[in-house]
Amino acid sequence: MPPKQRKIAIMGYRSVGKSSLSIQFVEGQFVDSYDPTIENTFTKATRVNSQDYDVKVVDTAGQDEYSIFPAQYSMDIHGYVLVYSITSMKSFEVVQVIYDKLLDMTGKVHLPIVLVGNKTDLHMERAISNEEGRRLASGWNAAFLETSAKQNESVGEIFHTLLLEIEKANGNAPEKSSCVIS
Repeated sequence: MPPKQRKIAIMGYRSVGKSSLSIQFVEGQFVDSYDPTIENTFTKATRVNSQDYDVKVVDTAGQDEYSIFPAQYSMDIHGYVLVYSITSMKSFEVVQVIYDKLLDMTGKVHLPIVLVGNKTDLHMERAISNEEGRRLASGWNAAFLETSAKQNESVGEIFHTLLLEIEKANGNAPEKSSCVIS
């Protein structure tokens, strides 16, 4: 069976670790770079539930609440990773603005989304509780993970979870659930 092509956009406020998460997922290394991203696309083959995927990860430029939302982020994109830093209330607010803009742009009520609270390695500086992140994701009917790109904590999980969310949105339930009609 040929791999399914999936395009994922990573979005969030500047300096929340979007590029670090992308590079950690694709190349397995932590890059502590401070060059603001214009936009990068990474490609990685991965496997979830015995299905192969060719995943294109669009690492977007940092958004703020005033960013004009480029239309290409609503076309051909199968799912979204919305990232905030657990140390920044501002990034948590911006991620909510991005979510609203996404719904406006796509005209959809539900999108496959994983909300990610990144930088758990900076727990001493935590400003947003796990509970707040969880609550926001639940209100969006989205998956939620806290990660550390630096320590490679739950990074692969973000993308695997999103691929499953995309399958669900496409009406393909994961293989695990078997329906028995008697």
